[in-house]
Amino acid sequence: MPDIKTPSYIKSLLQPTTKRESGRKVWSIDLQYVWLPFFTATNVQGDTTMPKEAIGAPLRLAKDKDGSVKFKKDGRPVLKVAGELSDGIRMVRENFVAGLVNYAGQVMKQRPDEYKAESAACQAAGAPIIHKANEDITKAQLAAVEQTPQPPEKVAVGAAA
Repeated sequence: MPDIKTPSYIKSLLQPTTKRESGRKVWSIDLQYVWLPFFTATNVQGDTTMPKEAIGAPLRLAKDKDGSVKFKKDGRPVLKVAGELSDGIRMVRENFVAGLVNYAGQVMKQRPDEYKAESAACQAAGAPIIHKANEDITKAQLAAVEQTPQPPEKVAVGAAA
């Protein structure tokens, strides 16, 4: 049975990196430090034609249907990511997910016995944690019920004692 060689891009996903400052997130990934440099680089390479306005002004005022600016309950204006940038980010994310699924599928197909064994070992290792969590939830629910004040019993008017 042939062994599948783990692609370098998958290996790099599993290596720890330094923590950076974070700002606005898009699909849980930092806009300023990840998405904007990425799309600038892909434009330079000719891989994308992301509008310069989208990269230069990635946040836009959100507006209502009547054209008025949307505001949050605290009075701050609502900001949204430029549409072209948001579409590009969505495509990258979908392709990323497809790559992960494809890689897992290749491993499952080429090494089914090892994959099944690893999956079973992971499930067995997780079973005590799940069992303990279920016990804790049950105990917490019972404690909450015991602490809930019960309404007084209604006494029928005119009933004989």
